[in-house]
Amino acid sequence: MTDPRTGTSPKHREAPVIRLMVVDDHGIVCEGLTALLEREESMTVVGSAATGREAVLAARRLKPDVIIMDLVLPDLNGIDATQLILAENPSTRVIALSACHSAEHVHRALRAGAHGYALKDAAARELVLAVKTVVAGRQYLSPAIAAAMAPGLSTESLRKSPIERLSLRERQVLRRIVDGATSAAIAEHLSLSRKTVDTYRGRLMVKLGVDNRSALIRCAIEHELIPL
Repeated sequence: MTDPRTGTSPKHREAPVIRLMVVDDHGIVCEGLTALLEREESMTVVGSAATGREAVLAARRLKPDVIIMDLVLPDLNGIDATQLILAENPSTRVIALSACHSAEHVHRALRAGAHGYALKDAAARELVLAVKTVVAGRQYLSPAIAAAMAPGLSTESLRKSPIERLSLRERQVLRRIVDGATSAAIAEHLSLSRKTVDTYRGRLMVKLGVDNRSALIRCAIEHELIPL
């Protein structure tokens, strides 16, 4: 049967073009991913971002169908960015893209709402497949990850890491501490008083079970997605 408005039959209609956004703090990686995805006739990259906070703002403006999200990002990591983006745009699909394939990082990404997890060293066709899979409403995991995951293990069954149990503001303060910022600098950057920053630092030490700044930084690096 022919559609009188278009003159074409339903089975011959072209599928909508998938609108993508690429998030990675390395320009050459971002450009490479964009070129790769743009080769697909059914896909177009509508924007990119280099930090987690830029990603949140860009997603709010562009409302892409799928976001390719690096997990280690300046300012706001990919896990937190994913949570914020999906809180505002629950229909957006997020594919975490990482060099790390530990069970903890995979589960953290999925708990944050990511619909897929692909490895950076995967073949190009795998990322294209990941996009098509999540758009179809299914979860995508790189074969290397899927093979290593314990059968029947749900994202809820894995205990949250100490960092995950922190509030977003606590993690923001922790990030600045890891970066070497003073209490005064952190206070200015986050629009807080210095006393409040000191209170946050003390609370972080209690929650993470450490008793000095060096141990706090070491704990953050061990558990969080913070680049060295």
